[in-house]
Amino acid sequence: MLHLVQLTDGASRRVAIVEEPFLHCLVGITSVFDLASAVLAKQVSLGEHARSLATGETLSYDDIYSGSSPWRLLAPIDVPGAPSKMLIAGTGLTHLGSAKERQAMHLAEAPKASGAITDSMRMFQWGVERGRPAEGEVGIAPEWFYKGDGSILRGPSDPLAVPPYAEDGGEEAELAGIYLIAADGTPHRIGFAVGNEFSDHKFEKRNYLNLAGSKLRSCSLGPELVVGTDFSSVTGHVSIRRGDRILWQKEIESGEANMCHSLSNLEHHHFKFEGHRQPGTVHVHFFGAHSLSFGEGIELEDGDIIEVEFKGFGRPLRNVIRRDRSASDKLVRVKVMA
Repeated sequence: MLHLVQLTDGASRRVAIVEEPFLHCLVGITSVFDLASAVLAKQVSLGEHARSLATGETLSYDDIYSGSSPWRLLAPIDVPGAPSKMLIAGTGLTHLGSAKERQAMHLAEAPKASGAITDSMRMFQWGVERGRPAEGEVGIAPEWFYKGDGSILRGPSDPLAVPPYAEDGGEEAELAGIYLIAADGTPHRIGFAVGNEFSDHKFEKRNYLNLAGSKLRSCSLGPELVVGTDFSSVTGHVSIRRGDRILWQKEIESGEANMCHSLSNLEHHHFKFEGHRQPGTVHVHFFGAHSLSFGEGIELEDGDIIEVEFKGFGRPLRNVIRRDRSASDKLVRVKVMA
C-alpha cells in the first residue's frame, strides 16, 4: 500500500510518499497525473516506480499539515494546466443510511399514502436486489450524477464555498476512486482518497428533480491518495466544529460490505459510456455517503469546519465553510454572435 500527496510552495510542486511523520519527495515528478501517465507508458508498477523516485527532499508532514511550513497540501490528484481533462462525478443511494435520509426528504416534499416509497428508495432497493452481479455479468445501473470538471476540486484545508445562487451547502463524507484513461481507452484505477462531496440539500429537498443541479458545487479530496488498499469494509468519522465546540459528529462506514452495489458494478456503469473513456483524462468518482448532518437538521454556517477521516486512508480532510454573501444571485446574460 502506498500513500501519495501533492505539495506546492507557491513557486514549485512536488509529489511525495507518506511515511509518517515524513514526506519523501519524488525526483523528476511534479504531479500524480504525470507519475501515473509515465507508469502507463512504461507498463510498470506504480508503487515500485514511485518508490524508485523517492530520493528527493524529506519534509516534515506535521509542519505542512499544521500550516507552519512554506509548503502546503494540494488535492492529491489534478491535471495541471488542464482542469477540463478531469471529470468529477459520483453515485448516490449506495449506502443504507443515505437512502433512508433521501426517502424522508422526498416524502416531505410530496407526501404519499402510508407505506408508499419514493423513487429514491425504489432505486436503492433495485441496487440491493441487482447491484452485486456475478463475475462477468452486468448488474443494475446505480443513481449517477455529474459534479463538474477539475476547476471545482479543492484541496485539504481549502474552503468550500456556498455561492450566492445556492440555498445551502452540506457535507457528504465519502471515499472517491481516482482513475486515469490509457491511450487505448482502458480505465485504470490509481487509488482512493477521502472526500467531501458537498451538495445543496435544501435545493434538492424542494423537488428530487433538482438533484442534478444540487450537485454542481465545489468538492474536496485529500490529503492522501492511497494506492493498493482494500475497499471491502472501511470505518470512518465525520464531524463539524463551530467555534470551540463540536456541533455534530458521527461514526460512518463505507466499502463494498456496507454498500448495495459492488465496486466493479459502479465502475462498469460509469465507464461503459464512450465519452468517459477518452485517453489522457482523469476521473474522480464519489461512491456515496453513509450519513449527512442535513438529515439531522444541521445547517452549516460561515466558518464551520468539516473533518472527514477514514481508517487506513491517511490524515483527516478538513475544510472550512465560506458563504458568499457579497452579492446577490446576479443574472448571467448571454451575448449573441451575429
